[in-house]
Amino acid sequence: MTAAPSDDAASEGAAMLGLRSVEVEPAPIGEPWTAAEIARDLTAVRAWSARFWQRFDGPEFFAPMGEAWSPADHVRHLVKSNRPVAMALGLPKAVLLLRFGFARRPSASYSQLVARYHGELAAGLKAGPYAASPLPPERQTAEERQRSLANLDETAATVASALGKWSERALDRLRLPHPGMGPLTVREMAFFTLYHNTHHVFGAARRLATGPS
Repeated sequence: MTAAPSDDAASEGAAMLGLRSVEVEPAPIGEPWTAAEIARDLTAVRAWSARFWQRFDGPEFFAPMGEAWSPADHVRHLVKSNRPVAMALGLPKAVLLLRFGFARRPSASYSQLVARYHGELAAGLKAGPYAASPLPPERQTAEERQRSLANLDETAATVASALGKWSERALDRLRLPHPGMGPLTVREMAFFTLYHNTHHVFGAARRLATGPS
């Protein structure tokens, strides 16, 4: 679990950024391992993150947090990250084997994968081509906000559903490429997707808590 910023800190930071304070509940994740446990936690994170992002309405959703991403940027980045995983999980396993080969090591645990990701971030890992492209003012509409939130929910739901078609053995034997972390087992990619959807909620919440640097 990741601790949420205090209400007072979040309120002060939000005021500095010209935004409302947004409280963050604890992330509904334990230490998942099986496909069913990952899908369960991802389903819980879908609802949890939706409650957070939906609190940014109107111009707030598209407003940058100081020099950092706007809520819309976070959401659209998550869609760009979730979608290829959802697509890959739905492909025939023989296709993944031919394209990416067998895993050459055991899967890390959820906590180990998260720690490794934090290490990569500390070493300079960036979103690169998975960053959301800038939205022109004419596209910063209520309809675009609704579409972005629906896409986030749909891609996360697809990942959770697709995991039900994977055996535990296949999750560890097959792998997928991560653009910054290299080859991951499918189980590790599912761990990453689960954590990544919480990471950006807490990143936005910290930005509200601290204000512009």
